[in-house]
This record gives sequence, C-alpha cells and structure tokens, in this order.
Amino acid sequence: MSGHSKWSTIKRKKGAADAKRGKLFSQLAKEITVAAKTGGGDPTTNARLRSVLLAARSQNMPKENVDRAIKKGTGELPGVVYEEARYEGYATGGVALVIDLLTDNKNRTVAEIRHILTRNGGSMAETGAVLWNFEQKGQITIAKSACSEDEMFEKAIEAGAEDVDTEGAEFYEIATRPSDLHTVLEALEKSGLKAESAQLTLIPKTTIKVEGSVAGNVLRVVEALEEHDDVQNVYANFDISDEDMAAAMGD
Repeated sequence: MSGHSKWSTIKRKKGAADAKRGKLFSQLAKEITVAAKTGGGDPTTNARLRSVLLAARSQNMPKENVDRAIKKGTGELPGVVYEEARYEGYATGGVALVIDLLTDNKNRTVAEIRHILTRNGGSMAETGAVLWNFEQKGQITIAKSACSEDEMFEKAIEAGAEDVDTEGAEFYEIATRPSDLHTVLEALEKSGLKAESAQLTLIPKTTIKVEGSVAGNVLRVVEALEEHDDVQNVYANFDISDEDMAAAMGD
C-alpha cells in the first residue's frame, strides 16, 4: 500500500473526516457544482457527477446540499464560478506533490499554496516537473466486511479491474484503467458489492522513503494543504513506515 493510502486510512481511523465534515461537504459541493456545469445535472449521462455523488452518499452528505450544488452547476440557482487548477511542488526530502484545486480566485489561492509549502520547507515546481512520476488510475474502495479476499479478486477481475490491494485494514482498493472506472463499478455493484468511493486518482510510479522528523514534516505539509478550502486533492509519492506514521499522528 502506498504511503498516501496509509495516511488516508489513519485519518479515517482517527475520525478526521468527521471532525472536518463542514470542510468535506464544502469540497464535495464544489465538485458537484463543477461536474454539473461541465456535464449536466443527470448522473446517468455524467460520469464525473456520478462519481462525486457516490462520494457524497458515502459521507452522508444531506440530500438538500447535493440538490442545491447540482442546481448551481446547471444554472437553476445562482452560484460562484469555480476554476479548476493543478499545481506541482515538493515537500521536504524531495517528496513530489500534485495539488488539485477548485477556486474562485486563482491568484489568491496559488499565493496561499506557495506560502504553505515554503513555510513547511517545500516549494512550488514547474508544470510537468513531478507529474511524469504519477499515473492516472480509476480507484474503487469496498469495505472488507463485504466479502472475502478470494471473492473480491474473482469479482474484480471478472468486472475488468486491473488489480486489488488488500493491505488496508478496512477497505479493498480496486484499481482500473481510467476509462473502465464506471464499467467496473457498475459490474461490482450488480454483483452485490456496494462501493464506498469511486474516483480517478494519481498513483506514483516510484516512491521516496522518508523517516523521523522528515516524515513528520511531510505529513504536516500534506495535512496543511488538504485543510485549505480550495484544495480538492493532494497526491504525493512518500513512503513512510507504520511506526513513523503513528509517531507523527501522536499515537
């Protein structure tokens, strides 16, 4: 399991998502609005909207919030115009970062992202400087309580998935080709397996092992970026041991 997957799992265990539910709902609402604006408000014909609605459902986002965000995207309700942006950077130890944003003021946001990085010993990078080291994949998560590992492998491969990661304590992570994400998702759900999330993600081709104080610093900068209101996703190529991860999280 990649370091960033372990990081996400630990945050889930510590209830970080619940503690920041307001930020999470705001993040989901932005993505819903942009997805509806670019592809229409019908999830059956809008794959991007279908993915984010699945995420909203898994986080118990209120239906009225979802409906309002869709209507802002389709123009039925007035709303802020968000611009998508992607920036690249480095954390301490040469760890590569890819930061995806939805913002109504790109100049303000990029200045704030640069400040977060430099304050924590990182830096912005030129476009393409680190993105080459990441590969886009579809990723579906399913609770381990849903089925055995053998059954998960069998159903995932039959559905057209590329691989299944079983190392997480609570979830299977199913990898697909980007174009196959929703086909695989639909096949798995028809077979009786309910997905917790389905999204396009970036997976690092190579990772950098960081330890001790450097590991703690890397996790701090990733957390600071994730807490920014305009940041939708942060992808990183760090590899941190369970012990250093636990120490950094105060366990």
